[in-house]
Amino acid sequence: MTNKTSCAAVACMTDADADDAKPIDADELAGLFKALAHPARVQLLLHLARHKTCYFGDLSDVVSLAPSTTSQHVKILKEAGLVCGSPEDQRTCYCVNPDRLAELKRLVGSL
Repeated sequence: MTNKTSCAAVACMTDADADDAKPIDADELAGLFKALAHPARVQLLLHLARHKTCYFGDLSDVVSLAPSTTSQHVKILKEAGLVCGSPEDQRTCYCVNPDRLAELKRLVGSL
């Protein structure tokens, strides 16, 4: 597997940063929660965050679901911007979108 995306950890916002925080976009946060509203999608995101990248076939093994079902879950994560996919040869390599994950953490931290 090739790691094409840097998935550096994002620091949590401190109380000192609260005054500079952007307002919460309720629609955006609800959309992200909706994308994570299924345990399989949470498992997929956790796996990608831990392993940096993963090919699609391996993702089906992570959640023990049929490839077609896994594909639907990956599609929802991609539509939410939480996961990116890049074609490599005849397979697709997936990774977490670190900017979107940081935004999710920021929004949740603002609650």
